[in-house]
Amino acid sequence: MISAHARDAVADSLPAVTAAIQNIAARSYETLFEERPDLLHRLFNRHNQATGEQQAALANGLAGFAGLLVHKPYIDARTVLERIAHKHVSVGVRPDQYELVHRHLMMAFSTVLGAAATERVLAGWSEVYWAMARALAAREAQLSEKLGITPGEHWRSWLVVRRAREAHHVLSLLLEPADDWPDDTFTPGQYVSVAAPVDEDSFQIRQYSISSPPGGRRLRISVERQVREGRPPGDVSTYLHERAVLGSTILLSPPCGELTLPPDATEPLLLVSYGIGVTPFVSMLGDFAERGVRRPVTHVHIDRDVLHHPHRFETEEYLARLPEGRSHPVYDDLQWAPKGAVPTPFDFRELALPTDTTALLCGPSSFLQATRAALVNAGVRPHSIRYEVFGPDLWTAPS
Repeated sequence: MISAHARDAVADSLPAVTAAIQNIAARSYETLFEERPDLLHRLFNRHNQATGEQQAALANGLAGFAGLLVHKPYIDARTVLERIAHKHVSVGVRPDQYELVHRHLMMAFSTVLGAAATERVLAGWSEVYWAMARALAAREAQLSEKLGITPGEHWRSWLVVRRAREAHHVLSLLLEPADDWPDDTFTPGQYVSVAAPVDEDSFQIRQYSISSPPGGRRLRISVERQVREGRPPGDVSTYLHERAVLGSTILLSPPCGELTLPPDATEPLLLVSYGIGVTPFVSMLGDFAERGVRRPVTHVHIDRDVLHHPHRFETEEYLARLPEGRSHPVYDDLQWAPKGAVPTPFDFRELALPTDTTALLCGPSSFLQATRAALVNAGVRPHSIRYEVFGPDLWTAPS
C-alpha cells in the first residue's frame, strides 16, 4: 500500500514518531480548529476534544496503521478501517476534509519533531496517511451510496413520542420519523448519530446504539447522562435528558455500524456488556426472540449494581424466550441483586464456552481490553471476539 522508500522511512522513524504522536495529534487539531472553528462546533465532539480522547484516537490510529504496514503487512486492517468508515459516514465526514486534516497533520509533524522531521520522514508519513485516508474515503463512498445520502446533508428529523427511565442516569427515547424521507431500516447492533443544538451557533454529534428490535417505523435510543467527576458533562447527553421532551424533534443520521451478525448463524454466541454498553444487545436479543432463533446465546452484563443495570427486565425476558438463552448479571454491589447474580470480577472460565463461540463485547475501552484477555484465557479464539467501544475508536482497543 506504500512504496518501499516510504516503508523504510517510516520504519526508521516509527519509534520517535510513536513517542511524540500524541503531541503531534494534539497540535494538528489545535491548528485545524484555528483555521476552521466551525468543525469543532459542527463535526468534532467537544467533550472528546476536552478530555483528549479524540486526539488519542487519531494518534493511535495513524501509528497503529503505520505499524501494520511496516512490521505486519500480512495483517488485514480492513476490520478497523470498516469501523472508522461507518462512524465517518454517520457524522458526515466529507472527502475534501481529508486534505485539510493532512495539511495540518504534516505541519504538526514538522513542529513537534523539529529537525527529525526530514523531507524523507515527512514524505513517508504522508504516504501512510493517504493510504489510510484513501481506503477510508473509498469505503465511505460505498456506504453513502448504499444509504442514498450525501455526506453532511444526511440529517433527518425524528419526533420524540415516549421517554422512559431505564436505570440511574439512563433515559430511553422512542422516536418516529417527522419528515417525508423513506423509512430507515437497520440491523441489530447498529447505531445512529444525534446532532444536538447545544447553543445558538453550534451542534454536537454523538453516536447511540439502537436499543429496540427492527421491524417498525419507530426506533429507540438509550442515553446515559455523562456526568463524571473531573470531566466536563456530555453536551449531547445533557441536551437529550433535559430538552428532548415529548413532541420535540431531534436530528438523526441513517443507521450505521458493523457490529452486526449474519441472520442465519448457528454457532454459540456470547454477549458481554458493561453499563450502557448493553444497548446494542437489547436490539439483538429482541430480534432473536421475535425470530425464534435457536442458537445458544449467553449474556453476561457487568455493572455497579442492579439499579444501574439498563434494560435488565427486557433482556431477561428476551433470553427466557430463547431455547438456549442464559443470563449472567455481575455487580460490584450485590444489594437488591436478583437470584443468580454474582460479584465482580467474573471468571469466564466458569461458562465452559465451546471452542467455536463468537463473542461480542460492548463498553468502555478499558473494559474491552480486560474482557478480551479474560475470554482468550477462557478458550475463546481471538479472531472470534468482536467489539463496539463507546467513545472515540482507539486503535489499541481489541479487534
